[in-house]
Amino acid sequence: MALFRSLICALALLAATGSIYAQDSSADLAKKLSNPIASLISVPFQFNHDHGYGPLDGDKSALNIQPVVPISLNEDWNLISRTILPVVWQDDIAGPSGSQFGLGDTVQSFFLSPAKPTESGIVWGAGPVFLIPTATDDLLGGEKWGAGPTVVALKQDGPWTYGVLANHIWSFSGNDDRNDISNTFLQPFLSYTTPDAWTFGLNTESTYDWKAKEWSVPINLTISKLVKIDDQPISLTAGVRYWATAPDNGPEGLGVRLGLTFLFPK
Repeated sequence: MALFRSLICALALLAATGSIYAQDSSADLAKKLSNPIASLISVPFQFNHDHGYGPLDGDKSALNIQPVVPISLNEDWNLISRTILPVVWQDDIAGPSGSQFGLGDTVQSFFLSPAKPTESGIVWGAGPVFLIPTATDDLLGGEKWGAGPTVVALKQDGPWTYGVLANHIWSFSGNDDRNDISNTFLQPFLSYTTPDAWTFGLNTESTYDWKAKEWSVPINLTISKLVKIDDQPISLTAGVRYWATAPDNGPEGLGVRLGLTFLFPK
């Protein structure tokens, strides 16, 4: 119940702040946030809480720090850096394993993307993705270095944004006593942005572990509101996630997602 009270409070905050600033420019910024490789510097702080890990139904909370930094290479091409650095708290996720708190492993992606959409309106980008073993506890990460390809393609049609982001990571170095990594990540996404800068989003963040032959499929439903406070654009997000499929050790059921994103338009 505490998770749902948090969600209700977050939605109330969205409604309360919705009148601070709502203009066409805010709607444009909100739509750019739906584009993972938009030419827009943003610093999202995304909080996720999930339950049902292992035989003791352990809990896991993660604050993902996810800066996105576009770099203009020339008139035709951009390079977009996307980083995911998790700060994790977890308890009994592997039986009576106790509590851990600290950094998880970092996922760093680089997308080379055309500065303009194609004639059909498709925005795309491709490049490498790296797994960096930054975890501060052996139960918070895989202790492996990894790399692979990543790609994103999307289209923005009126208020709608739809597309898919994907990558695959193979481990190539690290602790020999830990399992090798071969994971495919698929994130199809769909969102609708209103003229007053509300965004309703639906996506999955599915991972297939080729070593364990297991799927993890959380389905996320979110509501976001872009506001401006002292001319600083901020996006506030609240949502729920349902675990359609997960490994035998969890998680399961419903989880909560909350977010705060700082935007720095050019």
